[in-house]
Amino acid sequence: MAKFKNSIFYFSVTGGFIALMYWIVSKGKALEVGRNIITPTSSDTMFNQFLNSLKHNLQHPLAILLLQIITIIIVARFFGWIFRKIGQPTVIGEIIAGIFLGPSLVGMYFPEYSALLFPVESLGNLQFLSQIGLILFMFVIGMELDLKVLKNKANDAVVISHASIVIPFALGIGLSYFVYHQFAPAGVEFLSFSLFMGIAMSITAFPVLARIVQERGIHKTKLGTIVITCAAADDITAWCILAAVIAIVKAGSFMSSLYIIMLAAGYVVLMLFLVKPFLKKVGDLYSSSENLSKPVVAIFLLTLIISSYMTEVIGIHALFGAFMTGAIMPDITKFRNIFIEKVEDVAVILLLPLFFVFTGLRTEIGLINDAYLWKVTAGIILVAVVGKFLGSALAARFIGQNWRDSLTIGALMNTRGLMELVVLNIGYELGVLSPQIFTMMVIMALVTTFMTGPALDIINYIFKSKDLILPTEVVTTKFKILIPFGNNEKGKSLLRLANSFVRNQKENTNITVLHLSLSDEMHAYNLDEYEKDIFAPIVRESKVLNQEITTVFKATVDIETDIADIASRGEYDLVLVGLGKSIFEGSLLGKVLGFTTRIINPDRLLDKFTGKEGLFANSPFDDRTRLIISKSKNPLGILIDKNLKKVDEVFVPILTTDDIFLIDYAQKLMNNNDSKVTIIDINNIIINNFVMENSVYALLKKYPNNFSVLEEKGMNSSFFAKQDLMMVGLESWKNLIDSQHSWLSKVPSTLIIKHN
Repeated sequence: MAKFKNSIFYFSVTGGFIALMYWIVSKGKALEVGRNIITPTSSDTMFNQFLNSLKHNLQHPLAILLLQIITIIIVARFFGWIFRKIGQPTVIGEIIAGIFLGPSLVGMYFPEYSALLFPVESLGNLQFLSQIGLILFMFVIGMELDLKVLKNKANDAVVISHASIVIPFALGIGLSYFVYHQFAPAGVEFLSFSLFMGIAMSITAFPVLARIVQERGIHKTKLGTIVITCAAADDITAWCILAAVIAIVKAGSFMSSLYIIMLAAGYVVLMLFLVKPFLKKVGDLYSSSENLSKPVVAIFLLTLIISSYMTEVIGIHALFGAFMTGAIMPDITKFRNIFIEKVEDVAVILLLPLFFVFTGLRTEIGLINDAYLWKVTAGIILVAVVGKFLGSALAARFIGQNWRDSLTIGALMNTRGLMELVVLNIGYELGVLSPQIFTMMVIMALVTTFMTGPALDIINYIFKSKDLILPTEVVTTKFKILIPFGNNEKGKSLLRLANSFVRNQKENTNITVLHLSLSDEMHAYNLDEYEKDIFAPIVRESKVLNQEITTVFKATVDIETDIADIASRGEYDLVLVGLGKSIFEGSLLGKVLGFTTRIINPDRLLDKFTGKEGLFANSPFDDRTRLIISKSKNPLGILIDKNLKKVDEVFVPILTTDDIFLIDYAQKLMNNNDSKVTIIDINNIIINNFVMENSVYALLKKYPNNFSVLEEKGMNSSFFAKQDLMMVGLESWKNLIDSQHSWLSKVPSTLIIKHN
């Protein structure tokens, strides 16, 4: 009765008020008399009205901006993925994406589409939004700097860093003497032009350099410490010099700029001696809190905005204020992590690509349209490389570094990346750089960043040295297991499983626990603490199991490829990975729009064209597991973890004669873990194969209390209730999925083994 009551009330209220609204609108029509209401003509059909409305909506500034953002993010991620696959920093791909969408390619060959997507009147919105992204990004860059490293290890680093600034700065000013007359915009003084050429030559991209150092596995070495410290000192010095250069350019002369410089000095004093202690007190007060409250977050973000506003008003650019705020953030890892997490994803994924594209719209490769201009561009690149690469290398050699380390420092300090684009855009906006020289300098930034990886490889080849990721002791062991993990709970389950395979043969085994993190998600200032926290639960579990482990931590741009590469180089006998979850698994969207995963992950698209995706038909593997399976050449175990605590009861379904390799793994579990293993003979495979029958008979004789054979019909509820693990071959797993065996829903944790 209550249901009818509610229904009657619902329809009475909604129906009554809808009728009331209709009556009011009908009566309101009479109010239109004498108001010159324009009614659609008979030729103006309802469909035409709809089309006109749709056209108006598509041309609305917000719709255009949203379409630009969608296009930019997709293209930037695609180009970033391509360059990541060839071992280059993602940022290069994103810069190339900007040039691709600009007048150099899309604008040249598809001018109508370019005009539709990037109409001139929309560029102002794009520019301001990209500037917000840059402000947030510079805030993160400031927080990434570890000022304690500068205090403790700055002696040698400052010499190298300042040499790497002053030498290319001088060469840049010298170069400007030869190109000023032809390429400087009309009305720009030589001082302004030469200063911007100098600072553009002397900049180093600290974020790109830090990530390359992490990816190369040298961040813990003395060389890695020196080069990170050099880059940090370079960053601080270069931004201070840039602020002075902007002040001079805006004032028109050095003497006039003294007022701006004095204001800037007062701002720095204010930030260091008033704002920094205040933020530190706030940090100390709330450092023990589990979560930062919104008012506390508002204090820090408001400080960022006020600081950026002050430096913009003073005349040294808002980005300097953002950088300064990040640098004076409380030296509390928790605080910095929280703010980096809050800010970085929005800045790097959403807003920063807008800056790359806006730079690309200003970069017209077509302006470099003859051999002479390409010679000038080559000359600019040569001066940049000589000044930064050789300047840093010679300074490092002078203070006592060997030639290999000196050249490595030079190659890394020559990385310019995003920081160079920031400087060039400031120069372009101030009218100091012409479109031609701007384009030449963007090309220089790309070339010097792109050459860093190959230059390091050549240096290592010449000096016959290789960055080692794996500990040397791994090579000497007999049976080696590699456990790559991302999630701590999965890592512990994998360690328990690995321990079950080797418990009674510890002296002849080695278990290596590997954690790989994407380098663009890591920060140099807390790398050691991050590594310690990542491995802490795994180390505790290893002590409980009394199992020695070797831990390996590495930053990477391609997790799946690196897992396969490390496993192959370490000659591991078994690689154990945990199964992740597909973002579309079990959802209606996954069934209807499953193909969109190939758009989100280009690796899936590649597998589709090469036919590899057929290997995983109907198998619930996430994208990362699919890639690891397709790339791995070592025996590989994929654990579907359902809270695996012990491996006492194990069953092994045999579907094909190829499953004979599972017998060896079953024997390891019985021998080392005293596991009870049950072989499930599906379709009488064992009794019809002589080799397999003999292998099973031998195990029955050797382990009479631990080994048994069962037919599929004997798998009842009580059997499944006591099982801890199912161990199955990869091909057999696919067959089980395809045939949809009724007992699959009852299986415990499952180890799927791909045997080579």
